[in-house]
Amino acid sequence: MLRVDHPQSVRHVFYRMTDPRLAEPVTKDDRGYRHVQDRCVKLRRSGLVPYHWIADMSRRGYTTRTFADASDFLSRMKGLYRADLWQDAEYRCEVWAESRSIASVIQRDCSELAVPLYPCGGFSSVSFVHSAASEHNALDDDRPLVVLYIGDYDPAGVLIDVALERELRTHLKPSIDMKFERIAINEEQIEQYDLPTKPRKSGDKRSLQVASTVEAEAMPARTLRDILRLEIEYLLPENALAVAKVAERSEREQIARMAQLLSGGRE
Repeated sequence: MLRVDHPQSVRHVFYRMTDPRLAEPVTKDDRGYRHVQDRCVKLRRSGLVPYHWIADMSRRGYTTRTFADASDFLSRMKGLYRADLWQDAEYRCEVWAESRSIASVIQRDCSELAVPLYPCGGFSSVSFVHSAASEHNALDDDRPLVVLYIGDYDPAGVLIDVALERELRTHLKPSIDMKFERIAINEEQIEQYDLPTKPRKSGDKRSLQVASTVEAEAMPARTLRDILRLEIEYLLPENALAVAKVAERSEREQIARMAQLLSGGRE
């Protein structure tokens, strides 16, 4: 399953392995999750599964990059130069994900399409949402903002995006028109993709209209990425990514020439 669709988070792998149509599905509980988690570790350590096939944003290190001189800086940074895909678009776009697990799976696509990605970690903190809104407020750009949201379909999950939308609207300046859209998981997708469901907890009184629950990781990672890319690319001008890549190659070559001049002609 990982060979045909990667990267995936461990939670994605777990939900795929609970499929009752498998010969030996794992149980939909903590014991089943620990089993899949342990197997993923053993497969990577054995070399059968490359480490980068499993996505994980839950832990990160912090480093400080230093450079020998200005030419060294330009040489090493030229690969980071990105052309602005969105400069001629009618909209701006950003993506919010309920969990870091989901964010780790879609991060590469968001990066390629130059879209900010914010993992909520459940109900997002006021400071985190305020900081994200302030980024937009500081720009001299009043194009409509499209926010795409991915989260669980459960009693808490269907309230998280409602609270997030309300908080974002509170902090965005009035001149910015925002469209907020949950692109996954929704009721239609549960039936369309035959996603595995779990009964809601008996004592949970929130969102009583949600009879069965589905976590976002239950949707195959490739399907989730395809849905996201379709929504983002719809907002971009035609061939924006291809045009930007041509511009990037040209600019990176110019940066490389500048670095060589600063180094006195040394390679």
